[in-house]
Amino acid sequence: MTALWLMFSGAFLAATLLPGGSEVLLVALLTDAPEMWLSLLIVASVGNSLGAVTSYYLGYLGRFAKTPDDFASKKYQHGLKLIEKYGYWALLLSWLPLIGDILCLIAGWLKLPIVPSTIMILIGKTIRYSLIVAAFIWAW
Repeated sequence: MTALWLMFSGAFLAATLLPGGSEVLLVALLTDAPEMWLSLLIVASVGNSLGAVTSYYLGYLGRFAKTPDDFASKKYQHGLKLIEKYGYWALLLSWLPLIGDILCLIAGWLKLPIVPSTIMILIGKTIRYSLIVAAFIWAW
């Protein structure tokens, strides 16, 4: 149970704007308890997705503090172009380092619909963790 709580916490924090390597934590926990692969996969996916939704809400609340000119900086341009072109479908890429956090933040700032946005985030995050678990099982 401690491993699941640790995985959830690590995955959640890694998906917010805080740095963190939840993939390394997942592999470490799988090494200690490979029989828990499905539980760890689910907990990592849900925790990381909830962290991304937190970033979405920070973006949503940021509408009061950020103007469109603030998003003109190079830091946000790539993410903004992806969201403008693909809408909430771009959130399938929310698992990517650096750009994923920004995509979630921009999605909230643009007030994309929360339900499809959350579904896309969950799908993207689950695919990433599934690939890590599959690679671990294959190598184990």
